[in-house]
Amino acid sequence: MTKSAADVSVRPPRSRSTYTLAPLVLIAANVVLFALFFVWPAVIGLVYSFTNYTGVGAFQFIGLDNYQNLFGDSTFYDALFRTLLYTVLVVPLNFVLSLLIANLVVSRQAKGASFARVIFFVPWLISPIVVGVLWRWLFGENFGLINYVLEKFGVHAIAWQSNADLSLGVVVMAGAWWGTAFSMLLFIAAIKNVPVSYYEAASLDGAGPWRQFRSITLPSIAPTSFIVILLNTINAMKEYPLFVSLNNGGPGTSNNLLVQYIYETGFNRGQIGYASAASFVLMLILMAVAIIQLVVNRRVENR
Repeated sequence: MTKSAADVSVRPPRSRSTYTLAPLVLIAANVVLFALFFVWPAVIGLVYSFTNYTGVGAFQFIGLDNYQNLFGDSTFYDALFRTLLYTVLVVPLNFVLSLLIANLVVSRQAKGASFARVIFFVPWLISPIVVGVLWRWLFGENFGLINYVLEKFGVHAIAWQSNADLSLGVVVMAGAWWGTAFSMLLFIAAIKNVPVSYYEAASLDGAGPWRQFRSITLPSIAPTSFIVILLNTINAMKEYPLFVSLNNGGPGTSNNLLVQYIYETGFNRGQIGYASAASFVLMLILMAVAIIQLVVNRRVENR
């Protein structure tokens, strides 16, 4: 028996305000948080960058003096150079290691893939400060495990901490070890989304594992590779706790990165205005890096 039109209860249509009010409330909460914790501190920092503010008392506007002094500060350039060098070293190492491990984990021939995935993900669960302490125990000159083992085999202890280049190399290895886990997860998800039929067709055509990786895997995960490089680049240029806990930017100040330079200038020397100017220069560099990578990625996708 079919119901007549009169028997069917028809709900009255919701008013237009019902559909628009809920999204507006949800968006407003995020807008308020974004304005409170990002826009407002950014505006305050921008204002301070044009002042001689020391953190206490009143301040005076001094125009572009902070920026002029900053661009003539050799310590700033040293910190910027070390930051760029650290980024250039750690990002490719992180990329290669995470992609290699992801390929091994998703391989059909891999045994114990689930266990290996957990083991490789453990570093990501550890705070960067703890990571720095662990690697300091490994590469300490007088108490480190590596030098202890070398001396047992009759090899002289290596100056892991007092040599600036070796000290930076240790931080690069520690940073790559810590960051590989997150990149690995992104690559695993991307590789699993590549259709298996592509590999089956390539195998029928006689393509080996390397040819399949180069011609199928790498092009298919290009968007994920772009995200991995972009995130790792930004994180590397903002690195601070790992350096402080591992060697405190040493020996001396030879490995002070830009964020550490900003912290020392602003909080230890009480030059908030000067440090704010350095912070905005770093923000502009990061924005430039992000824009360049976005443009390059778009051109690659449009080919």
